[in-house]
Amino acid sequence: MKRRPVYILRLFLLVLVLAPATGAQMQQEPLDLDAIYRIKEEGFQRSQVMETASYLTDVFGPRLTGSPNIKAAAEWAKKKMEQWELVNVNLEPWGRFGRGWTNERFYAAMIAPYSYPLIGFPKAWTPGTNGLVKGDVVMAVINAAADFERFRGKLRGKFVMTAAMPAVAAQFEPPGRRFTDQELATLAQQPNPAPAGQRGGQQAGGGAGGGGQNFAQQRNRFFIEEGVLALLEPGRGSGGTIFVQSGGSREPNDPPVPPQVVLAVEHYGMLVRNLDKNVPVSLEMNIENTFHDQDLTAFNVVGEIRGTDKADELVMLGAHFDSWHSGTGATDNAAGSAVMMEAMRILKAAGLRLRRTVRIGLWTGEEQGLLGSRGYVTEHFADRQTMQLKPGHGKFSVYFNVDNGTGAIRGVYLQGNEAAAPVFKRWMEPFHNLGMTTLAIRGTGGTDHTNFDAVGLPGFQFIQDPVEYDSRTHHSNMDVFERLQARDLMQNAVIVAAFAYHAANREELFPRKPLPRPQGQRGGRGAN
Repeated sequence: MKRRPVYILRLFLLVLVLAPATGAQMQQEPLDLDAIYRIKEEGFQRSQVMETASYLTDVFGPRLTGSPNIKAAAEWAKKKMEQWELVNVNLEPWGRFGRGWTNERFYAAMIAPYSYPLIGFPKAWTPGTNGLVKGDVVMAVINAAADFERFRGKLRGKFVMTAAMPAVAAQFEPPGRRFTDQELATLAQQPNPAPAGQRGGQQAGGGAGGGGQNFAQQRNRFFIEEGVLALLEPGRGSGGTIFVQSGGSREPNDPPVPPQVVLAVEHYGMLVRNLDKNVPVSLEMNIENTFHDQDLTAFNVVGEIRGTDKADELVMLGAHFDSWHSGTGATDNAAGSAVMMEAMRILKAAGLRLRRTVRIGLWTGEEQGLLGSRGYVTEHFADRQTMQLKPGHGKFSVYFNVDNGTGAIRGVYLQGNEAAAPVFKRWMEPFHNLGMTTLAIRGTGGTDHTNFDAVGLPGFQFIQDPVEYDSRTHHSNMDVFERLQARDLMQNAVIVAAFAYHAANREELFPRKPLPRPQGQRGGRGAN
């Protein structure tokens, strides 16, 4: 009995020795506060992120993949990164994309019952009007093959409205917002699993309506045979915001399509209401579109800062470089491209030693299906269809992506990687005062990090404040420089630079999830 206090004391001391050692593995992720100070000083005091964003948007404009605009922007970005003393800066081909397309001129106006200019944009990869054309407006909503006969012989030389007028509600809520504390807390919770019958049901894009793609081709052929001047449809959005994407194919030998224009919903409604009153409506329109068939391949912009003792291992930063054509691609995604370029500039300008090589990838073809990053991953790391790994797969550490607009980074989507949580938790500590506090175990899709994740490489997208991304700027004519938030982009570049620095200097490669099965064994489930 007298020996029990000694035994208990020894047991207590043993617990004190062992328990901190176990906790230390979770909490002692290295954090270089001196490097953080230098990164913040460079990123906040001498930022070039908005200048970079202005060149990408204001100088080079819309950056549709395959267009002269994106090639010119890429050449500028390459030269800029070389000026910052990055090395191995190249426009690296990733494969066949198809023909490019640009809109050179667009003019539309109502000329009867009175003169009135119309706000609208042609759809990408659609033809022009071969000069100024004039004609009456008719409504012809065709949703099934039985509708063809109703309009046969009635559409030649007409502007055809192809959809009923949608309801337009007043905008009582502001289009821009930041995440609330409650929203971030909810985002951090483990999501409920989807019922078995609903898993893997995510769709990659919108359909053609009615009978699907085959019916859409039949309808286009009908309109061409009938000799329509152009097809008109109401834009999604209101208050002058129009969301516009593609209406044709980038394959030169695919069936032709008629000219197609998306009008501001308010202007579309004006035409509809006049027709409903049996008031004749006439328009004039001039659309000049150019197809670029000289080079059907596409490229990514890559460059790097070489590491030291672990230079053969790789940390990557990336964002998509391409955009749609009705805006200048500011929040989608000059914002992400400028942030990643600025992060690389900060690392170089701050003179920080990097053990691993840090490489930037600015992807093209993202808007058509994450094509550029997919081609890069397949070429350098693994084929997700077969999961045949290349040597670079074993030397890869981590990939960081920015593609949620201009909003401030508030955390990281962990993409189901539980082992990443303690690492990111530690790295976020110096940025709590910037509002970066949230880790969400869930994944998020629709952008380029999923191509890395799909072959078992750690790939992450940051949680960002929504601001006006979904409500106003994403794929719209309002995706322009004025919608960018300078402070947000500056701090995003600082955070990305710090994450890249710590990943590059970490003793071990970034923790990974188990390798996924080949895509061919998943019943066609995609990563997008």
